[in-house]
Amino acid sequence: MALSSKAKKLIAELSDVTKFGDIKKLAKAIKLDHDLALELWKHGDYFARLLATLILDKKQLSEKDIDNIAADLLQHNESERNQLSVWLLANQLTKDKNLIALMEGWQQHSSPMLRRWFWYHQARLRWMGKIQENSAELLEILEKTMGKEDPDVQWAMNFCAGWIGVFEPKLRARCVKLGKKLELYKDEPVAKNCTPSYLPEFINIEVAKRT
Repeated sequence: MALSSKAKKLIAELSDVTKFGDIKKLAKAIKLDHDLALELWKHGDYFARLLATLILDKKQLSEKDIDNIAADLLQHNESERNQLSVWLLANQLTKDKNLIALMEGWQQHSSPMLRRWFWYHQARLRWMGKIQENSAELLEILEKTMGKEDPDVQWAMNFCAGWIGVFEPKLRARCVKLGKKLELYKDEPVAKNCTPSYLPEFINIEVAKRT
C-alpha cells in the first residue's frame, strides 16, 4: 500500500522513538486523524500502531475496522499485543457507548482477541471501582470455561476473576478456589514491585492494600 507523505514523515520520526511518552507527544500534536491512523496501522510497525491507537476517531471505528485490528494483533508477540490492546481499549473502545455495547457482546466471539477484550473490559470496570451486577454470572462462566480457553483470553479472564475477588467479598472465596484449582501463573516469575497473577496471591495482596 502506498503511504501518504504525512504517514511517511511520521514513520520516519517513529524510527527514532524509544519511549511511549514520545508517541503520546506526537499524538497530542496530531489530535484525531482517522485516515492517517488507519494508514499507520496497515503499515504494521509496532510504534506506528501504538500511535494509531491514540489518533483513531472512535466515532468512525467500524466493526470491520475492529475485526481487522484484532486479526492484525496476532502478528505481534505477547508483550506487544498486550500494550496495543491496553491503549486501544483505554483510548478508543471504552470511550464510546456504542463501542462499549459492541464489546459487551464479544464474550463468545470467534476471535480470541475480541473475547480477551470482553474480559479485560470487565476487569477494568472493577479495578476502576465500578462494581457490576453481573459478577456472580461471570464467575460461573469463569469456573466452567477458564481452564479451557485460549491463553490470550485466559489471561484476561484470570484478571477479571482477580478483581471480582478483590472488590466483592461474598465471591472472594470462590475466586481463590478457582485459582487454586487451575494453578494458572502459579510459578510465573514476578518482577519486583509487581503483583503476581496467580489468583490467591493477587487477591490477598490487592485486598491488603485496601484495608
